[in-house]
Order: sequence, then C-alpha cells, then structure tokens
Amino acid sequence: MPDNQQIVSLSLFRFRSPLARAWAFGQMAFARPALGRVPGLGFWKLLGSGTGEGFTPVPNTAVYGIMGTWPSLDAATHALSTAPVFRRYRDRAEQSVTLFMKTTSVRGRWSGAEPFEAQDAPAPTGPIAALTRATLRPSIAMRFWKRVPSISHAIGTDPNVMFKIGLGEVPLFHQVTFSVWPDAASMAAFARADGPHAAAIRAVREENWFSEELYARFQIVHQTGSWSMAPNLLAPAHPMPSKVPAE
Repeated sequence: MPDNQQIVSLSLFRFRSPLARAWAFGQMAFARPALGRVPGLGFWKLLGSGTGEGFTPVPNTAVYGIMGTWPSLDAATHALSTAPVFRRYRDRAEQSVTLFMKTTSVRGRWSGAEPFEAQDAPAPTGPIAALTRATLRPSIAMRFWKRVPSISHAIGTDPNVMFKIGLGEVPLFHQVTFSVWPDAASMAAFARADGPHAAAIRAVREENWFSEELYARFQIVHQTGSWSMAPNLLAPAHPMPSKVPAE
C-alpha cells in the first residue's frame, strides 16, 4: 500500500473500575485539546457506546472509542503508539484494540465534512468494515429506536458478521454503527435481505429520518491490541465475537 494513502483508525477502549469509567467519561470533553495537538491527526471524533450489544440509546459507561484520519499507515501507527493522549487511554483501559483501515467507498457528510478519501484499488478480498453515521431528526427519534432492537438481532444472528458495535457522539441523536464482515459478498447479502434492516432503510428514505448521513466501506489493513481476548480480525478463520458485552 502506498505511503501516501489516507488511513482511518478506530480505537476502542473498555474500562472496568468506576474510577476508570468516570475518567473515560470526562475525557469526552477533556481529551479534545490533546487530540487537536496529535501530529498527523486530521478529522477525529470521540465516541461513546450503547449498552447491551451497543445498539441502544442507553449509554454504556464501560466502552469508548476514538476515530481518526491519518496521512499514512506509518503516521497512524506511530501516533497511536506514542501520543500521550492515546497512552493515557490504554493505561487505564482493561482492553483496547485499534483497527487501521483504507476507505473503499464513501458518500455523505459527517459534521458538515467529507472526512474519508476513497482509494482507487482492486476490490478487497479480506475482511471489510461498514460504517453508517447519521444525525436523527428529533421528531422521528422514538420511531428510529423502536426499530433498532430487531435490526440488532438480525445482525447478531447473521452467521457471517465478525464484529459489530453501536457508537455515538450524542446519545439519541448522533449515531454510528460499525460492523466487520469476512468479505463484500456476505455484507451485501445481509443488506439485500428482506427483513428489519431493509424495512428501516425504506423508512429512512420515505420518511426523511436523517438530517445528515454518511455511509462508508473500509478494507482492514492492520490491527493492534485485542478485544474480548479475540484473535486478529485479519484472520477470518478465527472471527472476533460479534457481541460487545456491557460490562
């Protein structure tokens, strides 16, 4: 992979003790100046998660994430391993993992920006990740969250999903879904299947649920750390458990 290709990183951290969780919650505000000073870090977002498997409006005080863009894989791995703000997260976390990804397709905006740069490359043959980010219109928030449990169940029972988590910037209204699949075919099959996910997509279009939305697909090119004692996501024969426990 050329050194000048943009890399997107997603770091997840799990905290056990009440003190560590309180610290992580505070970092949703206090880590912002430090992240703004990390060399090479472009677009970035601090993310919370939902309880259960992540797809609920009730915050999970144990799991937090940081997503960012970088000019190259070298820049990303160096900054994630050396920047004090990331070290502080790892030092306090019970578990942490970072996925480094190359964007294969993207459309839409996030906070008014177009943060991800799709790369001209052959279709990926290994595990791929899908991200959806949306700002919900307040008038439809309740209708959206009524549909979420059935969608989460459909993803969780799909035998192909390797990993999934629900994240967000602001509870109820700014939502991010992230999932990893062994290949493009399995992800496309789930998206095309007639069920709660397809019904929700139709409702999004017909009822204009979102005031802003972004859809992106990524090729996973590197991973550091682990999650729930799982092997590397780059080894599809040993997938990461799909459930993200609340505790």
